[in-house]
Amino acid sequence: MSRHIAIVEDEPAIRHNYEDAFRRNGFDVKAYADRPTALAAFRQALPDCVVIDINLGDEIEGGFELCRELRAQSADLPIIFLTARDSELDKISGLRLGADDYLTKDISIPHLMARVAALFRRSDALRRSVSEEQVIRRGRLTLDSDRMTVTWDDTPVPLTVTEFWLVHALARYPGHVKNRQQLMDAANVVLDDNTITSHVKRLRRKFKALDDDFDAIETVYGMGYRWRGEEV
Repeated sequence: MSRHIAIVEDEPAIRHNYEDAFRRNGFDVKAYADRPTALAAFRQALPDCVVIDINLGDEIEGGFELCRELRAQSADLPIIFLTARDSELDKISGLRLGADDYLTKDISIPHLMARVAALFRRSDALRRSVSEEQVIRRGRLTLDSDRMTVTWDDTPVPLTVTEFWLVHALARYPGHVKNRQQLMDAANVVLDDNTITSHVKRLRRKFKALDDDFDAIETVYGMGYRWRGEEV
């Protein structure tokens, strides 16, 4: 069965171009020109992945607001920003709001398709995995790979697909330092150092929202990150 891609883009020519590209690559596609129309459709049924521009008509940051609303609906829906805005602040803002990737419109169509495919591979790999430990318990943390859920003191932690993989990579081997390349490999995505840092900061904020004293993700300067605890 084909994956369902939703595109939210206010420029008709650009919107149609991406629609055609995704269809040529075997996806089912629905496209929307503005946030209210897209949101009304998503409240009826969520797609398998959403590609969002930031500027949506009169809403200068409509894409950011849509991302926030979508993430409230689903913690693991793959969300990609595809925009002409390339400032570092916009990238950080998009990731903090819960996007799994942030791409600029100068990206080639083959590269775009590869990034979307990478997000789907991560989701599929979690569900296919039968050889790895399905439930990881590290003190107050419980991570269930089968259900793609993370809890802290039995309270759900709303993580994106990328964040889930990062926590999985760290918590599976507590005490072991994971460098940025190893974290990218675990998440099956290409990210620069600043983006990895942004993801980790966002992870910490989500855990701290449940526990002010959370300090399980430790920065090992010059090396990477590790989950505090005894090695297993």
